[in-house]
Amino acid sequence: MSLATLERPRTTLHPAPSWPPRPAPAQAQTRTLTRVPDEKEARGVALYIGLDEAKAAASGIDLSRLVAEIKRLTAELAPDAETHAALALAPRGAGGRDVDVVRLALRDPSAVARHRGAADDESDERIDGVIVDLSRKRVTIDGDAAPLTYLEFELLQFLVLRVGQTVTRDDIVSGLWGDSDDTPGARTVDVHVRRLRSKLGAYEDIVRTVRGTGYRFDKHPDVAVTHSGAASPDRL
Repeated sequence: MSLATLERPRTTLHPAPSWPPRPAPAQAQTRTLTRVPDEKEARGVALYIGLDEAKAAASGIDLSRLVAEIKRLTAELAPDAETHAALALAPRGAGGRDVDVVRLALRDPSAVARHRGAADDESDERIDGVIVDLSRKRVTIDGDAAPLTYLEFELLQFLVLRVGQTVTRDDIVSGLWGDSDDTPGARTVDVHVRRLRSKLGAYEDIVRTVRGTGYRFDKHPDVAVTHSGAASPDRL
């Protein structure tokens, strides 16, 4: 999933307005999305709000009311919009900027990548969860490299890039083995999935079985997918 920025409308000079003033054309108030590739489309907005409970109380508000007001405004401006709010939790006294804590807690891929880089410099710091690095073809689990074989990584990547889709065993065989003369059967696919799950340890349930059909990978709060240190174009 790619991110886009909101571009403020440019200010231009106009002749002095007549009286009474006429309302500005709607187009002049429109903000356009920039840096969206031609093959992509914007499907929503993620807004990270860094504000702890004490600061909210000092401002005469609480986080629940803040969320309710933002949802109310969204419904008023865009009745067809779907909204979802998640509360970011951190150990008491964790320190750092509130918004950075929020982004890391909610597994923002760029925040996770930066945190991972800091962890490389501090060996005693660990990162919880699973990071699937598509560029380096490696998986880390709670900060440690998972000992996946090439085929096991390809299998996980195949599912991750089809997030939310049920993938049949035949799809997996076609995608991983292609037209190879040594094409395995469905039973072999099941064996590879079991081996992959065993190496995912406590996170084995990120690869789900769809009984009678195949397998699928759904969005998961403990999983971040990165590509060259940034969000993958195919990120969930």
